[in-house]
Amino acid sequence: MSPISRRLALCISGLTAAAACWPALAQTAWPAKPIRIVVAYPAGGVSDVVARALGDKLAAQLNTPVVVDNKAGAGGSIGMDAVAKAAPDGYTLGFSAISPLVLNPHLGKSPFDPVRDIAPVASVMYSPVLLMGTSATQAKDFRQLMAAAKARPGEVRWATSGLASLGHIMLEQIMLASQAQITHVPYKGGGQQLNDALSGQFEVLSTNAGPAVMQQMKAGKLHALAVGAPRRLETLPEVPTLAELGFPAANLTSLFGIFAPAQTPAPVLERLNAEINKALAQPDLRARLEASDNVPTGGKAADFARQIAAESESNLKVIRAANIRAQ
Repeated sequence: MSPISRRLALCISGLTAAAACWPALAQTAWPAKPIRIVVAYPAGGVSDVVARALGDKLAAQLNTPVVVDNKAGAGGSIGMDAVAKAAPDGYTLGFSAISPLVLNPHLGKSPFDPVRDIAPVASVMYSPVLLMGTSATQAKDFRQLMAAAKARPGEVRWATSGLASLGHIMLEQIMLASQAQITHVPYKGGGQQLNDALSGQFEVLSTNAGPAVMQQMKAGKLHALAVGAPRRLETLPEVPTLAELGFPAANLTSLFGIFAPAQTPAPVLERLNAEINKALAQPDLRARLEASDNVPTGGKAADFARQIAAESESNLKVIRAANIRAQ
């Protein structure tokens, strides 16, 4: 187990034990002022829309304003760094995928310590990852794509949102399992990646499910080959998961959640977890997430921390095996 994953595991037990350390604070009137949610991605995207919808629910439940503050960049690390350095008083939270905690630290790219500086509060949703074929490939399904990759090593090009991104980890897992040689084409985000996909600059891309991608697929400009998700999507029932196709280690999703600065009082974290779970149980919020193919999660903070620790350890093995280095 890596030092990061070992400390994540220790943190899980610490979350429970810390509850007894704050009896006085448990009686205080939190929240007494507006709460800020730092979204680690640009305004207008799916994650931003979800964070604002969740913020509205929390504002109503807690009877206090909830303000969303977008701090995008560096794969989510800029926003999470702002959370890590905020006062641990329950008034600054973060909404992000877990990537800044389980990928960047293994590449020496993180400005904060994912265990020492960040406390997981609750998972919110997972966003499936679609593998989409472009006009540059004649493959009609994933098996045909892999057959082409084995027949012509290196000729199949796979675009991701960046080096050591979730899509890159999925690609490396597939190459390790299949021994196929596929050329990685890393982008610095999803916008240009999608534009180049539409003009056939590569054969396949991995991208989160969302309205823009689904629209291009309905227009016939992209076609789904596989999906990273625990089960098939209701909107794409004919598209198999990577686990079904024989690549369980690559069957990854983008897991999103709410985070707080480390040392935030345990009663505040427990209250936040309860309120987030209450919000996620409401049919209108669940419907809003599911409309964009995102799946509501929720649950205990300790379970969320365990998921983070497990993915961190898995990613470290792939990064080492593939010799992935920070640029």
